[in-house]
Amino acid sequence: MAPTRARATIHTSFLLLLLVIFLSCDLLDRIIASSGEASEEEFTEELLLKPLPDKKILAHFHFQSTVPPSDSIGHHHHLFPKAIAQLVKKFHIRELELSFTQGRWNYESWGGSDPMSNINAKPPGVEMWAVFDLPVNDINESWKGLTHALSGIFCSSVNFLESSTAYSAPHWGLRTNSSSMRYGALPREAVCTENLTPWLKLLPCRDKAGLASLLDRPSIYKSYYHSQRLQLFSSDASGIILDQTLTVVLQPNVQRNGMPNSYDRFLQPNWSIMSMFKKKVTGQCALAKASSIFIELEDGLATELEKLGAGESWNNLAFDLSVAPDRVIKEHNSMEGKSSSILYEFKVVKYSKYEPLDVGIKWKLPLVWSCPEAPFHARRFLMGSGNERGSIAFSLQPTQSRDQFLSDSHKCTVRAVIFQVVPWYVKVYYHTLQIFIDGRSVPVVDVVEKISVSPSEDKVSPGSLQMMLRFPCDMNSTALAMDFDKGFLHIDEYPPDANQGFDIPSAVVSFPDFYSSRSYLEGNCLKHPPLLLKLQKRTVLQSYTEVLLVPLTTPDFSMPYNVITFTCTVLALYFGSLLNALRRRIGEEERLLKSKDSKQVGLIPRLLSKLKGRTLESHQSSSGSTASSKPGAKWLFKVIFVAIFAVLWHYYSNID
Repeated sequence: MAPTRARATIHTSFLLLLLVIFLSCDLLDRIIASSGEASEEEFTEELLLKPLPDKKILAHFHFQSTVPPSDSIGHHHHLFPKAIAQLVKKFHIRELELSFTQGRWNYESWGGSDPMSNINAKPPGVEMWAVFDLPVNDINESWKGLTHALSGIFCSSVNFLESSTAYSAPHWGLRTNSSSMRYGALPREAVCTENLTPWLKLLPCRDKAGLASLLDRPSIYKSYYHSQRLQLFSSDASGIILDQTLTVVLQPNVQRNGMPNSYDRFLQPNWSIMSMFKKKVTGQCALAKASSIFIELEDGLATELEKLGAGESWNNLAFDLSVAPDRVIKEHNSMEGKSSSILYEFKVVKYSKYEPLDVGIKWKLPLVWSCPEAPFHARRFLMGSGNERGSIAFSLQPTQSRDQFLSDSHKCTVRAVIFQVVPWYVKVYYHTLQIFIDGRSVPVVDVVEKISVSPSEDKVSPGSLQMMLRFPCDMNSTALAMDFDKGFLHIDEYPPDANQGFDIPSAVVSFPDFYSSRSYLEGNCLKHPPLLLKLQKRTVLQSYTEVLLVPLTTPDFSMPYNVITFTCTVLALYFGSLLNALRRRIGEEERLLKSKDSKQVGLIPRLLSKLKGRTLESHQSSSGSTASSKPGAKWLFKVIFVAIFAVLWHYYSNID
């Protein structure tokens, strides 16, 4: 029996060993498969620098993370941020864009028709929109959960967009055929480092290596404009593509070498990466597939260089680059009679901390040019006075670039789409819409091609306006006006700074007939840098208007405090005086004062009593009897005694 048991034990142990080996092999295969999927994840980092006509510099950081479609999305990733992947999976997001912006984009000086300004110019505060892959009845619930999740990730007030009074559901005014879209904006959101730090944590190398290490906080937050944006696209075919961009407009402050000249004030300021960000590029992120820096010279500047005969050279009569570029790219398929923009590319992989990269421009001659503008400038302002009624007005004025977009300005029309969200406490009367072309009132039906109005509901939902206009190309100005009433808020609904006013978010004005793109690349090869592919994509021209500040009827919040303090003061004085009069006993107070006077005897009366040879009680009685008759003699004697004592003290002190 013993050998049989021993054989059974050996057989069982052998089976357990085979089972362990099989499970280990299966686990190893899964690890290899997951590592193979992780190896397909990609991360790229790029930086585009562009001089602007008003002596400022545009710095645009672009980071892209991609993950292929897989069953493990949201669980295991090598490069892609897990938090974002989990959001996509939990809330069924197809598209998402979230931006934090401080400052307003200057369309006149910084451009409005090039892809860089068309894509990255955002309104002040927070703007967020998302497209869900869900039934219509479930979208609002997912939107609320998404706002709370993003608010926790980026340490912001995005969760205020969960309220039904803060977001809307545009159908065609913002994007075409997006019935499952939600849009919200917070114009008063302040942007600070608490929002930038979580944004950087989504990068594989954070801000410890690569181009993200250039993000010097003081340089960014003292800029004229900075906007950090997160945009993602999700599909079953391509997986998830996450774009993180940071657009900054800086004012370089570099001292020129040599003697000042008379035309120095017309020269562009010399700048470099070190002068703007206080750091040099010491290499790329170790996990990045590609890392490049681009310097773009736009069309207007390229035209001026062509007049000087500089061409595409990086060392010419107008300027010198501090580092020779690895590649010079010129825009393809440009219009006849128009110079093409130029792009200088620098590969970061060639540099390290022992040989850092500090690319910059040194200007030699003054150059004047202008940025490409949109065909029309869109503005918005308030009319009226008082705290009861007012009007919202839109203005569209053509720019000098209009003729470049229009072939025949006398026999054509232009379309413009206006999307506006109005808070519920601004009650707009959409039937009062008036349209003026070149100062003349025209019928609304002659200009409005399509309109969709969603009236506001008190304390429930905001109002929204989606309107497509069609007006002649040769018009000089177009104006729209709508009347509104100002509502009343409950005292709990006023913000802490209610006297400042209430904000109406920026309106989005787009021109469906005009597109923006840069043709730097031949073909649409996936091996090209993601930033250049982004610039090559045709996008509809759009711009944002100003944020309006509406003063509402505001109560005097200090009045309750004043009433309370005044009432309490009166009651305290009245009851205090009454109780004092009721409880005071005059006879006892006089006896108490006399007893205190008898106890509090000074030094001089004691000395006088000793000099006269009398007791203190007899001296007090005699002094008390003569005090009423001769009070002046008592004080005179004291003064004389003190004077004699002082003279003697001074005399003996001088003798010593």
